[in-house]
Amino acid sequence: MPETGFSSFNTTVDKTNRILKHIEQEYGWPKERRNQSYAALRGVLHALRDRLTVEEAAQLSAQLPMLVRGIYFEGWDPTHVPMKMDKEEFLSRVRREVPYEIKGGMEPLVRTVVHALQSHVTAGEWEDIQASLPKGLAALFPA
Repeated sequence: MPETGFSSFNTTVDKTNRILKHIEQEYGWPKERRNQSYAALRGVLHALRDRLTVEEAAQLSAQLPMLVRGIYFEGWDPTHVPMKMDKEEFLSRVRREVPYEIKGGMEPLVRTVVHALQSHVTAGEWEDIQASLPKGLAALFPA
C-alpha cells in the first residue's frame, strides 16, 4: 500500500485499491489494466449519482470511502438531477464513460462494480436506492 504519511489517506487509498482489485479479479484483468477498472467504477458511480435525487446521492456518498466519494462527486451538477433513465439508458450512460471493450457488456460490469462496493454500503442504503429506481434498473443494485 502506498504510504501517504496520514492514516486516513492510507486507509482510503487501501479501500479504493481493494474495490478496483475486486473488479479486476472478477474480469481476470491484470493490475496493469487499473485504468480500466477505474473507468468502470467511475462510470457506474456517475450514472448512479445522476439518476438519484440529491438527497439519496448524498446519503450514498456518506458511506463511500473518502477517495471513492471524490470520484463519485467529480463533475457533479446537482441542479441537473435526477436524470430519468431506464435500465438501457443507464447502461448506455456507463458505456459512454468506459472506453474499453468489456466481455459480456455493461450489465455484468455494473453488477461487478456494485458487488465491489457492497462491503462499503449498507444493505439498507441499497434498499433505498432500489426503491428510488425504476424496477428494471433497480435489479442491478441488489441489497
